[in-house]
Amino acid sequence: MIDDISNRALRYTQQLDSAAATESAALAELATHIEMLVDRPDLLALERQSNKLRFGALYERAPNAMPGEEAWRAPLVAGLIAAEVELRGPLRLSPAQNMLLAIQFETLAGELARCGLPAHAALAWHHAFELHRLTKDFDAQDRCGLALARARRRAAPLGWRRALGMASDLLCGYGYRPFWLLGWVVVQIVVCTALGLLWAGDKTWTEVLYLGGVTFLGPLGPASADGMDPQARVLFAVEAWLGVVSMSVFFALLVRRWFRL
Repeated sequence: MIDDISNRALRYTQQLDSAAATESAALAELATHIEMLVDRPDLLALERQSNKLRFGALYERAPNAMPGEEAWRAPLVAGLIAAEVELRGPLRLSPAQNMLLAIQFETLAGELARCGLPAHAALAWHHAFELHRLTKDFDAQDRCGLALARARRRAAPLGWRRALGMASDLLCGYGYRPFWLLGWVVVQIVVCTALGLLWAGDKTWTEVLYLGGVTFLGPLGPASADGMDPQARVLFAVEAWLGVVSMSVFFALLVRRWFRL
């Protein structure tokens, strides 16, 4: 089995390096290799050990991929194929094996991303995420979910979808880091207050600071900006809308994380 997996990974990596097809399209061929291995009858003859994985030799070779040689990423692909076969094969995994395989998928995903295979890394992160869900490790699940979203963004072609993904990552870590949004709330208040000071008109700086802090929590009356430059009304209206949207998203993400909705 180890020799077969290694040979398939070598051929696949050579085709991946030379073909003009995208990485995502090449994954379809990888799935074919995995299906053929999962259906092999001798897979049932592998020794069962509830506290170990069955392809440890391939996993040990995987992180040693070094650039410069032909098909140098083949050990990583072999490790990914082996992990897929363990996960999808006919032999049921014990809880300890699920935990070990999740860690192995995480290791492979990090190496695949480092070696310029983000779509393959996304596949590995996805399996790590699902295995951590089985083991009820919520911190690891969030970690893998964030890494999975980032890998999918890197694998996507340049365009507005990728830009939106980058914005979501910066604002709240794709929802897995909701408290990041509070930092952006502070930035919004500071920027709006600074602009308010520029357009203060007859208002004192303490009045502008008060308006800048309070408006974020809710819209003020039309007389609140009396004595200020005309653009100040637009500024505080925009700040109020930003506050409603930002805080609504923050509490939605917080509830989702706390209660795992």
